[in-house]
Amino acid sequence: MTATKLMKKSSIVWGLVLILLVIFGGEAPAQMKAYGSPINLEIAKKAAASAITEARKNNWSMAVAITDTAGDLVYFEKIDGTMTASVKVAMSKARSAALFKRPTKVWQDLVAGGNLFILGLEGAVTLDGGLPLVVDDKIVGAIGVSGGTTAQDGQVATAGAQGLAAK
Repeated sequence: MTATKLMKKSSIVWGLVLILLVIFGGEAPAQMKAYGSPINLEIAKKAAASAITEARKNNWSMAVAITDTAGDLVYFEKIDGTMTASVKVAMSKARSAALFKRPTKVWQDLVAGGNLFILGLEGAVTLDGGLPLVVDDKIVGAIGVSGGTTAQDGQVATAGAQGLAAK
């Protein structure tokens, strides 16, 4: 094998390692929270209510989507006057957070840092506002919020996720 071929193979291997590290956020999959039983309607409504309360407190028109662990919609609510596009964006953020077991802000920060390959990762939404929902240290679903700036969406999603901790 020539030195050139060896270098090419080595570059490919290290490139794949780098991609996996970025996808898993530097943590081994065994350290990631496990999926639990999928969220039920009662808990989904509780998370959405906490998020909607935060949005109203700040006079923000928002759409809030709650998905199960597979990223399928369980509950949806939006404030009157919310931009129409926010409906699908909120659902996409929740799905991304559920499927990848991480906040969508992780992807936003990676893209901002120049890691544009994330844009080709199917289902990864690169905007803040999607968070896994955790009950008893297990991921039961996710929340996605859209309608404001990404920081506002993240703030409202965090309020929704924290609403579950207040059991």
